[in-house]
Order: sequence, then structure tokens, then C-alpha cells
Amino acid sequence: MEKQVEQIVQWLREQVKQAGVKGLVVGISGGLDSAVVSHLIHRAFPDNSLGVLLPIYTSDENLDDAKQVAQSSGIQTMTVDLTDTHKTMYAEIKSSLNESDAFIEENDKLAGANLRARLRMSTLYALATNYNYLVVGTDNAAEWYTGYFTKYGDGGVDILPIVEFTKQEVREMAKYLGVPDQVVEKKPSADLWEGQTDEDEMGTSYDTIDAYLKGEQIPDRDKEIIEAMHKKTAHKRDGLPQFHREK
Repeated sequence: MEKQVEQIVQWLREQVKQAGVKGLVVGISGGLDSAVVSHLIHRAFPDNSLGVLLPIYTSDENLDDAKQVAQSSGIQTMTVDLTDTHKTMYAEIKSSLNESDAFIEENDKLAGANLRARLRMSTLYALATNYNYLVVGTDNAAEWYTGYFTKYGDGGVDILPIVEFTKQEVREMAKYLGVPDQVVEKKPSADLWEGQTDEDEMGTSYDTIDAYLKGEQIPDRDKEIIEAMHKKTAHKRDGLPQFHREK
């Protein structure tokens, strides 16, 4: 694990050098993946890394976890509360749709949730421009393969340092890096709406996706779900710079 972490840190430094920028920025959600990335980018750039808390109707628990991550990593932090921005913007969108008699109720939750992710992305890029930083993504191998991320939201980033690591490998890396236990063990959630969890939404577990990616046998039902998600989301995987570990 020490070797893997050092390889990623060196890769992050090389990406910054090649881009001619000064450092790195990541959104900290209080979840496992962003916690690991926060620790990694702070190791790479102790004085030029930024972790941003971007609450939108975010629970106190997730905010507390995000603050614990910031403390454990030592990264400089900033909070930009986007709750009112989201409320105003989505209300305007829905109003226009209703005026045109075009609002589709069953798509409301997802549209509002994806807007959250895209507002966060826009904020990170505004901050990145201010600091002359790159925006760092937090997708792991399971999320990348299944397309479980919002296009131009949390998928809208400059580089992807942990995209070749399974969820379990990211969890092991988190323990090595000193991520708080409650973050390591919590149920993965994209914080898209209250009570939302990744695995409930996907219909399969990260352990099962990890097993599939490693070539292990999994139930046919889960295999069908994973392969259908991969096929449906092919348009999302568009060649962002990714860390590739040594074989």
C-alpha cells in the first residue's frame, strides 16, 4: 500500500507539472472516496491543495464527517453552501417547465439530484480557476465501470487518481492513510437526496461489482445489472487522464 500511495502521489505531481498549474482541489463529501483523495492530494501538495465542502441540503452527519476528513488529512478547506442556489435555480427551471406544461413528475428527483452534482462541479472549477489548480475526481473502479456518476457533475473533473482501484482497495487505502473509522465504515452515498445510498440505487453491492471486475463468479442477476449499467453509460467514459498502476 505504501508503494501504491507513493506512485499516486508522484503521478499527481506529474499531472500538475504537465498542466502548468500550481496545485489540486477536490470536493469533500464526507464519504470514503473523497476522503482518500483529500489525503492523497495533501500528500502531493501540502501547501497547494484545497478540500471544498459543498453542502446542498446536506445532513449534519455528512458535514461532520467531511470536517473530520479535513482534519485527518490536514488539507486546507473552504465551505461553499449551495443550498439556496440550488433551491432558486431548480425552482426557476420547474416554473418554466410548468408554464410550458412540460414538467415530468417522475423525473423530478433525478433532475434535481443531478443539478446538485453539476452545481458542485461548477463551483470547484470556479475555485480551481482562482487558485490555478486542477479539479481532482473521486471515482473508483466500480463507479467508473458502471457509470455511477453524474456526467458533467462529479464526473466533470480534470484527473482521476483512484479510478483503477476497487471499492475494497480504496477502503484499505483509507485505513492506511488514516481516514476516520466512521467514514471508512459508512454506507456509500452520493448525497443526492435524504436517505439515498449507492447500493440501493444501483440494485447491487460494491462487493459484488468488485468481484465482477476481478473476474470472479457472481449471481447472474447481478451480472446482468452490472453489464447493463456499463453499456448504458458508455458515453460517460470519455478519456480523462487516469492513474495506471504498475503491473
